[in-house]
Amino acid sequence: MNSRFAKILVWAALAVGGMPGLWPSALRAAQPNILFVFTDDQGYGDLSAHGNPVLRTPHLDRLRSESARFTDFHVSPTCAPTRSALFTGRHEFKNGVTHTIFERERLTLDATTLAQVLQRAGYTTGIFGKWHLGDEAEYRPERRGFDEVFIHGGGGIGQTYPGSCGDAPGNTYFDPAILHNGRFVRTQGFCTDVFFAQATRWIETVRGTRPFFAYVALNAPHAPYTARPEDAALYADKTPSREVAHFFGMIHNIDENVGRLLARLDALGLRENTLVIFMNDNGSAAGARLFNAGMRAQKGTPYLGGTRANSFWRWPGKIGPRDVPELAAHVDFFPTLAEIVGAKPDARLAAQVEGRSLWPLLKGEAVAWPERLLFTHVGRWPRFSDPDLAKFAKGAVRSPRWHLVSEAGGAKPAWQLFDLQADPGEKNDVAVEHPETVGKLAAAYDAWWASVRPGMVNEQAIGPKLNPFKELYWQQFGGGPTAADYAAQDPRQTQPPGAKAGAKKAAK
Repeated sequence: MNSRFAKILVWAALAVGGMPGLWPSALRAAQPNILFVFTDDQGYGDLSAHGNPVLRTPHLDRLRSESARFTDFHVSPTCAPTRSALFTGRHEFKNGVTHTIFERERLTLDATTLAQVLQRAGYTTGIFGKWHLGDEAEYRPERRGFDEVFIHGGGGIGQTYPGSCGDAPGNTYFDPAILHNGRFVRTQGFCTDVFFAQATRWIETVRGTRPFFAYVALNAPHAPYTARPEDAALYADKTPSREVAHFFGMIHNIDENVGRLLARLDALGLRENTLVIFMNDNGSAAGARLFNAGMRAQKGTPYLGGTRANSFWRWPGKIGPRDVPELAAHVDFFPTLAEIVGAKPDARLAAQVEGRSLWPLLKGEAVAWPERLLFTHVGRWPRFSDPDLAKFAKGAVRSPRWHLVSEAGGAKPAWQLFDLQADPGEKNDVAVEHPETVGKLAAAYDAWWASVRPGMVNEQAIGPKLNPFKELYWQQFGGGPTAADYAAQDPRQTQPPGAKAGAKKAAK
């Protein structure tokens, strides 16, 4: 079968909804398994291979050495926004994701996810860990393209906020209750060990039937900084605080689990036909207190320290180990994997995806990579407020050379300009010396803001009275909400301004 005819079959299958039973085995064999390990709050500097003077990550360092690794890869400043961009190929604000809580973490139901595209391309898909794109039934991963679902709720294990975003009651990093395909299971062990173990069992079960996409989305090393005691002890006398010791201890545990899972892939004969990807979701949190690879700031900021991320891609025989210097981002993840698996988007999906396929760069081809602009905004403005009043609060626009940042602005900008070629640490504001550059990038930022405003569909969203994960847990195990659970639902957080007045007027 020639490659052109194979692609025609792929496209035909996609057009009718992706019926894997109709696909020729030779075509399936050409598609790699995909293992995507994604950490929460581990920054670019939180690896020994990137110069960290204390932390030791031998297994991640080895994966890096065997991979194509992007040296200028960027994500969003916080977690749910990055996940939204990864799984849709477009900026998070176009998905309604402008925060990590208050229903503003919910991925719009109008978006097609990467997992859905992979399903239609013949893949079986599984998520293990953190979803954080909506906890209500219609937003959960089983409705967004995942066959196997093994997740906690909210933005982290044990986290609870008014509305829909919250985990099972009383959950901790040890022995957490995890929602597994619609039913809670009470697990044993540390959360990271639990997620890797479940992912490994699933891979062992599904291998050889269809290609798999295993999304190991860890809640670690996010706060609360609670490592296994033996892991934290490794750094107790080498870090400035208990928190940093536990943060590094959680990364040590991640590193060991990555090593075990990669060894298991080798033992199962899956190494050669498995694309392994490792990334993190935003800049470092606690690790930046000790080392941040020379970058300014950390998670939750628009500076490089808030957005630069690890991005390693290993596929033996297809992707050779090398540094890839081109400017790349999370929005490129979707189109890259779509091209690798042979999925051609229809017109609607093509309009959704704004990223570029990284596949030519991963293969080492000498291709033109036109200059591009990347836009960053931390979001997180006050609930029910006008986003335009925060347009320039922690926003930025990036070209390969320049970084225009407005950290302290609001409705008006407070632009700083950094020449990253001369000043990668963003120490010297050169806006006065380069007014034309400021003007061009500022105009681009204005146009970008206008393009994303219609997508902010969750700004007036009102959540349920109780977290959906809590209600599911009580339905299964008994018990129910306490006065404290209801008290946690601040009425000011469940009704937009004027809602009560409007209701009274309507009643009259």
